[in-house]
Amino acid sequence: MLNVPAVFIDLTPEDQAVELLVYFKSLGADVSEDKSPKGIEDDLNQIINVCETCFKTNEAEVESVLNAIVSMLVVIPVNRAEQLILSFSKKLTKAKGQKLGQIALRVLWLLFQSLDEHCPIRYYVYYHLIQIAKQVEQVRAVFRGVDHLKQQFVASPPTTEQMQKLLRLLHQVLVASKESELAAKVMIELLSTYTTENASQAREDAQRCIVAALGDPETFLLDPLLSLKPVRCLEGELVHQLLTIFVSEKLTDYLKFYESNKQLVEVELGLDHERNLKKMRLLTFMQLAEGATEMSFSTITSELQIKEEEVEAFIIEVLKTKLVRARMDQAAKKVYIASTMHRTFGRPQWQQLRDTLHAWKSNLANVQEGMKAVVSAQMELAQQKIQ
Repeated sequence: MLNVPAVFIDLTPEDQAVELLVYFKSLGADVSEDKSPKGIEDDLNQIINVCETCFKTNEAEVESVLNAIVSMLVVIPVNRAEQLILSFSKKLTKAKGQKLGQIALRVLWLLFQSLDEHCPIRYYVYYHLIQIAKQVEQVRAVFRGVDHLKQQFVASPPTTEQMQKLLRLLHQVLVASKESELAAKVMIELLSTYTTENASQAREDAQRCIVAALGDPETFLLDPLLSLKPVRCLEGELVHQLLTIFVSEKLTDYLKFYESNKQLVEVELGLDHERNLKKMRLLTFMQLAEGATEMSFSTITSELQIKEEEVEAFIIEVLKTKLVRARMDQAAKKVYIASTMHRTFGRPQWQQLRDTLHAWKSNLANVQEGMKAVVSAQMELAQQKIQ
């Protein structure tokens, strides 16, 4: 998280405002240096309207001036300061460059922390924080995860529409920052905000979620997406069919789909065909490995449509994902499989897990009985020696 020091200023807010007006006037800003008869809100409105004027000064001075504005905003009653806070937040998003952007991020984070947790305006401050974080590639400084996000608004939760807007922005920022795992969690959270009644309204979000998951080179387990209500609303459409192929079908199924829908895949959805091929080969291998302890190179070349000399490099790529544990025997031209993750986890997989646990329990019981027999035999032997 951002480490922002507290700001302590001895002057009254009214006197601070006058000093800042004089300061901005000296920088060439079109403001009045006299205290407004309408009160500090009018003076602050003037200051915020020209606050970007200080961006051309040195960095330490910029941060000091902006923090002074924060110190005044937080002492004004919230019902009178909301519009000023919103205007100030928007102004800070205009800070250009890495250094100025980082200053804006620290200042706005200080404002967010200083506002009462019951204050609804905190939502808008946080939204602008994410916008600035995107500009300076510091989203992880503000956003830790979905649970942490919810904690920020426990006392004053945003409306469903507001949260959806924020989650869309976060997803966009996280994808741009190559935070694919967090981006996927945010998108799933976004889709979960829709109910059965309004799931059909989430078609665009659902399609965006599918495309992001398919296009992410590190996302392989796609089965959970099919249970999301907005995704289910896409059943019967080509994008849902494509997702189903990535969830449970093989490379040949994808190639058949691609030949009939090249425009959809590459243009409308913006997916990279070569990346799709790479992922589908990995997924197909996982599926083949689920029920096998070994696999010949010829099976791999046939099923994955690669040359024999490419098998070794492919298996290395598979092992890097940690989805499959295996070893190669180049002399025998075989791959020996120790374990693999399932592409889907439905009733058959639960049954298999149940059987494995029962077998494990039975083995433990046998070991326990065996240990009892050993202990009993040792005790009898010891007793005989005593006699």
